[in-house]
Amino acid sequence: MGKEVLLIEDEPNIIEAISFILSRDGWRVHSHANGVDAADVVRMRKPDVVILDVMLPGRSGYDILEELRSDAATRSLPVMLLTARGQTKDREMAERLGATRFMSKPFSNAEVLETVRTLAAEA
Repeated sequence: MGKEVLLIEDEPNIIEAISFILSRDGWRVHSHANGVDAADVVRMRKPDVVILDVMLPGRSGYDILEELRSDAATRSLPVMLLTARGQTKDREMAERLGATRFMSKPFSNAEVLETVRTLAAEA
């Protein structure tokens, strides 16, 4: 496969779990835990898929997503938004800002892997 995922997440257990799941499937996984410069890291790394947590130190995932969608270089980049708050209003906000997929925590390993594979195939 040889594709690259940028995981923007600040919880070490989630970083470890997702990295393990995707690495085993042949993905190169890079992680970043700070919301402040996350959009810059996305532009620098140019990943095939971004997994973006909503609640990050320094800046929310919603703000980061909004910045990515306003930049022509990252406008069509597949972004899966992760959140511990899976309420309807959170899902609607994610859709309005341009998230490609929305996933609530806790998630299943198979669900993460299938979603990332689908996002990469659709890109």
